[in-house]
Order: sequence, then C-alpha cells, then structure tokens
Amino acid sequence: MSHVTHAPSSPAVFRIVDLFAGPGGLDVAADVLGHRVTGIEWDDNACETRAAAGMDTFAGDVREYRAANFPHAQVLTGGPPCQTFTVAGHGAGRRALDDVLEYIARLHDAVRSESTPWREVFRTWRRISEELRHKAAEAATVKAAKREVETVRSVTRKAARKNLAEHGCSTEEIKMALKTLQAPLGLTRRDADLKSLFDGLVSVEESLDAHRIRLEELGDERTGLVLQPLWWVIERSRRPGLEPYEAVVLEQVPAVMRVWEEYEKVLATLGYRTRTQMMHTEAFGVPQTRRRAVLMARFGKIDIPELEETHERYRPGGVPAASRGSEHANGLLWDIDEKSVGKSRQGPKDSWVSIEAALKKVRDIAPDLGLPDRPAFTVVSNYGTGGDPGARGRRDHDAPSSTITGKVSRNRLVHKGTDTDLPRFGRFELAEAGVLQTFPVAYPWRGGDRPQQIGNAVPPRLALHVLRHVLEPQLSKQEANARLEQAVARLETWRPPGEPVKVRRRKDLAGHPLTEG
Repeated sequence: MSHVTHAPSSPAVFRIVDLFAGPGGLDVAADVLGHRVTGIEWDDNACETRAAAGMDTFAGDVREYRAANFPHAQVLTGGPPCQTFTVAGHGAGRRALDDVLEYIARLHDAVRSESTPWREVFRTWRRISEELRHKAAEAATVKAAKREVETVRSVTRKAARKNLAEHGCSTEEIKMALKTLQAPLGLTRRDADLKSLFDGLVSVEESLDAHRIRLEELGDERTGLVLQPLWWVIERSRRPGLEPYEAVVLEQVPAVMRVWEEYEKVLATLGYRTRTQMMHTEAFGVPQTRRRAVLMARFGKIDIPELEETHERYRPGGVPAASRGSEHANGLLWDIDEKSVGKSRQGPKDSWVSIEAALKKVRDIAPDLGLPDRPAFTVVSNYGTGGDPGARGRRDHDAPSSTITGKVSRNRLVHKGTDTDLPRFGRFELAEAGVLQTFPVAYPWRGGDRPQQIGNAVPPRLALHVLRHVLEPQLSKQEANARLEQAVARLETWRPPGEPVKVRRRKDLAGHPLTEG
C-alpha cells in the first residue's frame, strides 16, 4: 500500500484479498506486518473510512466479484455476515445454520473427486446460487406483504383504541385489550363496530404469524454470504488456469464455529491443513472481552498448531498477574506499564489490559487529539439487556471493556461504584472506542454510522496474531515474539496517508495488481 513506509521484515510479503473487509481491522494489521491487502466492502460508510485510511478497496457486493477476478491474490481472508445464525426465537437461527451446512455438504460432494470436471463443480454452485436467489426474491415479496398487513394492524389498533376510550375504558384496560385481543367487560357483544375491529385484529395477527413463519423458512439472504469464502477457495483450487490460495483466514462470532468446522472438511479435500480456534480477544492483548471463531488454513503439508494466548483471560473479580508481584513491561500500546503487565503463575503470560491502561497510553502517544483524562469510572452498557435497565452490564475502568458493539456510543460513563454520570466526557470518543478495538488512535473514521463500523470490525491486535501465525509458520518462538513486538509498535504510531485513496468499482478491475500483477 502506498502509505507504508516501513521495510517489511516478514520472510515473505503476501498479497491478500479480504472479503467483507469492513473499515479495515484486518487490513491495518496486515499493513503493519508489511503485506498488501485489497478489500471488498459493500457499505459506503466503511468504504469512506477505508479510503481515508489508504486501504485499497473495491466497493460492492462480494457476489459481484469472483476469485478469478484476482488471480494473483495469495491469501484469502474475510468475515461474512453472521446475524442469521444468532437470531433468537422460532428456531430461525438453527434453520439458517442447517441450510448453510447442507449447502456446504453439497459443495463438498462436488469436489470430492479431483476428476470431476470444473463445469460440473460450477453447475453445483450455480444451482445453489439459484436456490438462494429464488428464496431471496420470495422473501422480498413476503416482506412487502407483511408491511402492508402491519399498516392495516396499525390503523385498526388506532381505531380500536379510540372506540375503547369512548366507552370509558382506562389506559390500562385499553392496553390489556390490545395485548390479549379481547375487549373488556364484553363490550364487543354490545358494539358491532368494536367487535368488527377486534375480529380484524385477530385476523391480522394470524396473517402476520404466517408471514413470520414463511420468512423464517426462506431464511435471510445473508445466510448465503457465508458460503462465499468457501466458493472462492473452491474456484481457486479447481478452476483450470488458477492456483490454490497459499493460506486462508476467516473469523466470525462463536455461532459460526460449526460452519468453520464443516469448511475444514472441504478444505482438507482440497489439500489444506487447517485449524479452528475459539479466541478470547483479551487473551491476545485486546483491552476488551470478546470471543471470535477463527478458521486458519495453509495449502500443503505445513500443520497449523493452536495459537498460544499471550495474555491472561479476564475473570471478573480475579487478580491480574501484575498485581501478584511480577516484574514485566515492554512499554507497547496494548501491554501498558508495570501496573498493568505481568507474568501469570501458570506461565509467561501478560496480564489482560484494562480500559484505562489502553486509553492512558494513547493519550501519551497522541496528545494532539485532546482525548480526555477522566477520574475513575464505570462503563454502563445497554448491550444484551433486552431493554431491562437492571440488566445493564457494568465494567470498571481498571478492567477490560465489555464487547464493543455498534451501540458503544450509547454506553454511559459514571463515577466508579455509583450511578452518577461524569459531568464531562460521559461517553467514549470515537477514537477511544476504536482504541478499545485496538485500532490506532489516529484511525480516520469517516462516513455515517461510525459506532457501528467500529463495533463490527475485526480487532487489529487479534488479526496481527492470527496473520503472523498463519503466514509465517517457519519463525521460531523468539523470532515470532520479536515480529509481533515490532508490528504492535508500528500499530501504535500508525497514521493515515495525507490524502484519501480512490475507492474502486468492478469496472476498475483491469490493470489492478491482483488482476494483472
């Protein structure tokens, strides 16, 4: 990438294509490791951030592109959308997962024999794609019909509410009647209009239930997106004239681990050695507790061992290693100082990194940004509460952050141990939220919905570990540690280029280094 000024110390510089690239979490990690990345991203806001950060980007839906468009890419990475696997209620998430596993099995059957002609393999993919398109088209029709019914329901409820009020019903009685779809005190027996309204509401709710069930059966179009990385690997492995990727790295939420395990079976058939691992981000120096399901693969005979954790896992109420008398500090951004770093009794692991330790370091690194220096505080989060104020998560400033989500801007900062809001700086700055994801403090967030961009991103600190582990297996442990130390130091002080780069479109494929390089 044009703004990289450091001479890479990697034994090899890889050219990476990153699917569903987001604002650039994996890309900035690859950048500081010295690799060259091209991302594909559909969200215009994320593309705007990527452009400001100097990240080479093709805008658009991943499905508009093919592996054959980038024949010189050596590594495939990505994190496909996953919301459908975590949907609660009615078994929708389970059905979405089952559908994907069935599609993966069909693709696996198509590639089991190396003698199967490419046209037959492609025909299987085309049939799957057509099924997904038909489902998406029908789902769009059902959604439109559902919206019309919802409009009818809204009008009918408003009329029923007015009628009940005219009958002298209290607010609570009206609320209960609309909830149970039964008017109080047998009013419907005396008022034909009211009876008609409630009969209509019952019919509307039945229609809505039918639409919801059908939508769950059809699934979400994002369900098919999780197949894209696998198809790209298959195309590179089996399409005449193309060569397999040297490595593959995929990551997502824990619910996707089952998908990665099925991926492993197909990749093994295609000649890859693989490893799946559930990673706790704070165990790799990220000042945040978050779990990610990671799939790592290399083509050929090089095994991928489990990636060793470098930091302790966070356990509420536990004592960090540094507080147990250890004397270790390396001064890097995510391993702050003598008060927050140490070796555990179980082995040479650093302590998890706290919110305040990470923010204190970046205030020193970038004083020009004017980030606030707060008194001891507690973060009160709305994440995962279901709207229940009593269920709001709390983390003190001297612990790692809870999972950073797209709602990070709503988190309140209160005086530690109280519910009293800080009088100033009662919310995280965008730069601070990015730092808790281990983005450089100077990362140039652009476009709209910036908290969502930050919450959806891959933590660069985690990506550093994974990419180094997969792409540089020949390094000794001492060399690997030195390599990571150097990369983290670069990540600390990373700055964007002076001018944004141009975001490419599909029409710009000709002449690109991964196309013709």
